[in-house]
Amino acid sequence: MQWLLQKFDDTRKLAEALDRLDIPYTWHKVVPFVGELIPEPAVADPENVVMFGAYSLWRYAEAKGYWPGVFKLRPFVQEQAWHPYLLNGADAVFMTLRDVPERLADDGREWFLRPVDDSKEEPGNVKSTGEIIHMAERVLALDEAEIPDGSLRHDTLLMLTKPVRILREWRIWAVNGRVVTYSLYKDGSRVIHRHEIDEDVLDFAQRMVDINPGYSPAYVIDICRTEEGLKLLETNCVNAAGFYSADLVKLAADIDGLVRLGSSQ
Repeated sequence: MQWLLQKFDDTRKLAEALDRLDIPYTWHKVVPFVGELIPEPAVADPENVVMFGAYSLWRYAEAKGYWPGVFKLRPFVQEQAWHPYLLNGADAVFMTLRDVPERLADDGREWFLRPVDDSKEEPGNVKSTGEIIHMAERVLALDEAEIPDGSLRHDTLLMLTKPVRILREWRIWAVNGRVVTYSLYKDGSRVIHRHEIDEDVLDFAQRMVDINPGYSPAYVIDICRTEEGLKLLETNCVNAAGFYSADLVKLAADIDGLVRLGSSQ
């Protein structure tokens, strides 16, 4: 399988894992606003290529017909199988950025906010209504032609939900229907990256993967512990999600094996 990497701290760690597995890879820069790669990769088989780096690489992968390229995901809030387990989504309010100034009252209320699509335009975070309106007005003041790819746009669909107290958070990687690695990344308000997971969290994560087969050949699923039990926080694109303290040798080997299996069918 051919691996194309864009240089970030996380992809450097991935490269170390690929070296240990004796899997070849090449480094590439992305031309801003254009999306072309430097150097242009010499691809032997477009159906056997995977890319890691910025989420926006999906456009390049799609244009070139790479498989798997980038594992682009459907919005997790639209997956009916997961609705009973979502931390945010079942009771969410949805609106485009364009609708925010008219639909959202500046009443000081706090919301957990994130784009519906896994696009990294705005990370999931808690904001007051005033902050959300101000953010929307800043973007709406721009001509859409001036807005670079990967940024909030006038038609970005947002999800707003009631903030919930989270006790611990884990990032979990699923490949080919199996949980393959994991990392604790938050304990209360403290960011802690450790390769550890509670047994009930591991079981819950595998159950979430099992009840929604076919969601994606590879993806990241974030699970959190709350005062009301375990919840599915969100999913993320495996090609652009932070690795924290995951076992990257295991992850890379499983993805490499997944593509070989897929390309041989």
